[in-house]
This record gives sequence, structure tokens and C-alpha cells, in this order.
Amino acid sequence: MTKPSMVFTDIDYNREGKQVDCLHLPHSVTRSAYGAIAIPIAVIRNGGGPTVFLMAGNHGDEYEGQIVLAKLIRELEPEHVRGRVIILPAANLPAAMAGARVSPIDQGNLNRAFPGDPHGTPTFAIAHYIDSVLYPMADYHHDLHSGGSSLRYVPFCSMRISGDPALDARSMAALKAFGAPLSLVWAYNPEGRLAGAAAARRGLLSLGGEFGGGGDVNRSSLAMLDQGVHNFLRFAGVLAPNEAALQPKETRLMEVSSRDHYVYAPEAGLLEPLVDLGSEVKKGQLAAQVHFVDNPARAPVPCYFRRDGMAVCQRFFGRVERGDCVAHLATDC
Repeated sequence: MTKPSMVFTDIDYNREGKQVDCLHLPHSVTRSAYGAIAIPIAVIRNGGGPTVFLMAGNHGDEYEGQIVLAKLIRELEPEHVRGRVIILPAANLPAAMAGARVSPIDQGNLNRAFPGDPHGTPTFAIAHYIDSVLYPMADYHHDLHSGGSSLRYVPFCSMRISGDPALDARSMAALKAFGAPLSLVWAYNPEGRLAGAAAARRGLLSLGGEFGGGGDVNRSSLAMLDQGVHNFLRFAGVLAPNEAALQPKETRLMEVSSRDHYVYAPEAGLLEPLVDLGSEVKKGQLAAQVHFVDNPARAPVPCYFRRDGMAVCQRFFGRVERGDCVAHLATDC
């Protein structure tokens, strides 16, 4: 039996209309003995229909989704929807306010904390509320990511193989309806702690995506993401249909299906990338090399791609430690 969440809120998820308020997670510290972390949430409801749950700020240094969902909260009104939209624009609020991947309170990575723990540290308590309260209300879910401060991505929308053929077929239809120029299927799923994996366990049609990176905000990525979120809401039936928007767009469908898609730094040093983001590469091709400025006479150590594909992700920071991911590929489905 699921333990009850410690989170409390004045939001009434069944009330008609538009509510913008907070989820309150008790957090007792020296400066605030009876304090709470106040995580913004919006609920827009109009009659019967499906529920779409949109979230961003799973990682606090991934900004595109946070901006798009903040705009959506301001713009979306009850008369625009049929059913219910739940929006959590900064899911791990402490991380979002710090502009960091993980929470400064407990160093928790929300996207490695599911299904969570109501009596755990704040990050695990947030994950538990999402998994045990918000997911069971929802029919559709979209978790908006980007590469954050340490990675750059070719922007794409994505789905994760759940193992349920019917759910995966519906997710593929939603992925195409989103309308991103590049769409990616995560067929390699070692992490059951991810938000998307937890959503799949709850039977939700769930999408994700990486919509930029490098710690900045790209205008073209924002525009693509904003349009895609509206397409997703139309696909779910929450927004009024737009026939042109619901027509599947041309998209290059790719997948990540093994650990061989990833390249890791073999030693610590300064990283020199040797291919451009978005390049088509071959197995055995140099991805990058690591230089040693404390021993400049030493030859750099190479990092090789282990299969053919497109370099959809590169490390953004110039310094690496052994084991840092320096690039990863996607391959055509």
C-alpha cells in the first residue's frame, strides 16, 4: 500500500476553472522551523475529458521547458480546454532556483528518484508526490528536458519503450503528432528511476525530449517546443483540434538502443571535441581527445565512437573527469 505524501496544497484538482498555487513540502531548517518548500503548480479544468500532466524543471538547469510551461500557465484559460491540464513548471524547485541539475538541499537528482519516498529527503518526497498523486490522475504526460549546463543536444522529442506494445504504439503516434524535426526512441532503458519510466509503470502515455542545452536558452528550440506542446495537447483531445497541427509532421525517427551509443572520457583533462554536434559519424571515428595541460608533453588520449550514427549530444564543459559522457549517438530506426 502506498504511503501517504507529506505534501499539502490548497489546489482542488476536481474544481472547474483555473487555479495557480503551490504544493507545500514541509521542510524544517534553522531559519524556518515550520517552513515548507512551495512548488508552483497550475490546474486548468473545463468539464469532462482527459487529463494531461506537463512538467519541467525536473533538472533545474534545463530552462526551455520551464519557460514554455510558465508561458502556458499565463495563457491557457478554462474555455480553451476540454478536460484538465496539470502543469508543474519547476518540479524540483530548489534545483530550478539554483540553476543546478540537482537540489542544493539534498543533492538529489529528481530524475533518478522515482518512485520516491514520502519520508525521504525533499527530492525523493517530490518524486513520491508526482508518482503517487499526480500520475494516477493523468492520462497523458510530458516531461520537458534539455542538456542542462553540461551537455548540448540536437533538439528532439522522445518516447521510451515501455514493453507494452499497445502503449508504445500510442506513444509513437503522439511522438509524431508533436511534430519535432528529430524524434528519438529510448530503446535502452537501464534506469527504472526516471520520471518517464515511472509514468509508464502507471500506464500513462508519456513523452520526453531534450530541447537544447549548454545552460542557455535557444529561441528556435523554444519555438519548436512551444508548438509541440500545443500539438501534444491537441493530440490528447484537451485542446480543440487543428487538422493541420494533427497531421503527422516529417520527422527523422532515431533510437538509442545500447550502451555502445555513448562515449566516455578515459581520463581527466581538457576535452577537445573532434566532430560537430549533429554530424554523421562512423564506428571507430574519433569523437574527442583529452589533453593534459599539467603535462603538455604527454600525447592526448583519444575517445572513439563505438558505432555509426548521428552525434545528437556533446559535452559542453571543457574539463572532464574519467567516466564523464563526452558524446552520444542516435541511430536510424
